[in-house]
Amino acid sequence: MKQSLQLKLGQQLTMTPQLQQAIRLLQLSTLDLQQEIQQALDSNPLLETAEDDDSPEPADNTERHSEATRESGDGPLESLEGTAADNTGDDGEWQASMPEDLPVDTQWDDLLPSASAPAASGPDEGGDYDFESRNSSGESLQDRLRWQLNLTRLSDVDRVIALAIIDATDHNGRLTSPLEDILESLTGANLDIEMDEVVAVLHCLQQFEPAGVCARDLQECLLIQLGQLPPDTPYLDAARTIVSRHMNQLGAGDHQQILRRARLTEDDLRQALGLIRSLDPNPGLSVESDDTEYIVPDVFVRKLNQRWVVELNPDIAPRLRINSNYASLIKRADNSADNTFLKDNLQEARWFLKSLQSRNETLMKVASKIVEHQRNFLEYGEEAMKPLVLHDIAEAVDMHESTISRVTTRKYMHTPRGIFELKYFFSSHVGTAGGGECSSTAIRALIKKLVAAENPRKPLSDNKITQLLEDQGIQVARRTVAKYRDTLLIPPSNERKRLV
Repeated sequence: MKQSLQLKLGQQLTMTPQLQQAIRLLQLSTLDLQQEIQQALDSNPLLETAEDDDSPEPADNTERHSEATRESGDGPLESLEGTAADNTGDDGEWQASMPEDLPVDTQWDDLLPSASAPAASGPDEGGDYDFESRNSSGESLQDRLRWQLNLTRLSDVDRVIALAIIDATDHNGRLTSPLEDILESLTGANLDIEMDEVVAVLHCLQQFEPAGVCARDLQECLLIQLGQLPPDTPYLDAARTIVSRHMNQLGAGDHQQILRRARLTEDDLRQALGLIRSLDPNPGLSVESDDTEYIVPDVFVRKLNQRWVVELNPDIAPRLRINSNYASLIKRADNSADNTFLKDNLQEARWFLKSLQSRNETLMKVASKIVEHQRNFLEYGEEAMKPLVLHDIAEAVDMHESTISRVTTRKYMHTPRGIFELKYFFSSHVGTAGGGECSSTAIRALIKKLVAAENPRKPLSDNKITQLLEDQGIQVARRTVAKYRDTLLIPPSNERKRLV
């Protein structure tokens, strides 16, 4: 084999560190971006936040600024100097007036103001400061039940049984273990306990708040809540009869069987069902307090002079700049370790600022094109949503589809109709009778509208919804309607049947 030298030309995409950083910042959510910026500020001394009121002043102006503050009287020294002027003489000694006759138990703290005394806060002045709600962590259902158990007078054995039942209760308030298993676990601990004692303690716990906890099934949970209502509650007996004797027909929505077996009128059944629907099938969820996560929109959309305007949210990230003091210390011909450190951090700071600017520009381009394409949605709602795919926006902004996917993931848009993720505006299309296209989001909105306006006695079936959509020129299969209905959490027609 003979060796030779050859010259070839070719193109190759190289992922430079700058490009990798830009792509990584592009796919970050608002919260992750704020953490990334904070890490950059902590690690790079050349980066700093640019406040609105920042105005660099020379070092020799510091003293003049302090004197101007004193003369204007609007600085923080005003109150201190005013107090000192009242109580200090020409020689600088304290001249506070004190009474000549003082009680025997008088202390200096009673006469002189304490510099370390805490200032009175707003909530304390009113006397209604809720310290527990501001500083307490989320309380679980088991904690609430144990707290009520400590207020109940029970024997030591009954308390052990109660704790075992509470541990076997899930966050919904439902008992997850049979009483036989609980009894077996207690007798294995060398305790002489009978089943009657376990049942008695269970009934005691079922009187705790929230109503319906420690129930073994849904039927018992509803009966417990009905039993704690006042005896003069309207239609209480009818509701108790339906839950205790006709639970299967109630779950299946077979109201005709309930009418015939319970011998109730339609009005009585309707009122009793309304009372049953007011009960909580998962009472434990009212105690479990999850931390609410608020969505911070990345862009705002508003209508200005009959035009839809897109603006970046200025609060999602602080404005950054390069520290001019540190940058001025860099010398070109100096190769010392300190100078090299400053040079490297200056270059990283510039790359970081450029990547942030590129992220904002790309986000604005994509959001503007989405608003331009979905203007009818902003004007008329979900029924006017147009079909849109990533390829359409990618062609409009001259970018790759993967870039559009990164931009629209975990980015949110604040509109007059609510806050939506950018991916919400992308949907597939379905053909219409006129040869056009209809968005799947618009079809789901139409299905939801049709179901909301249906007759509860004769709810619309999937075939009927398909026919109604065809009457509007939308050609969609029945199985597609069933799939969209499931995504909207709308039950089938037999389960939606209600009495008027």
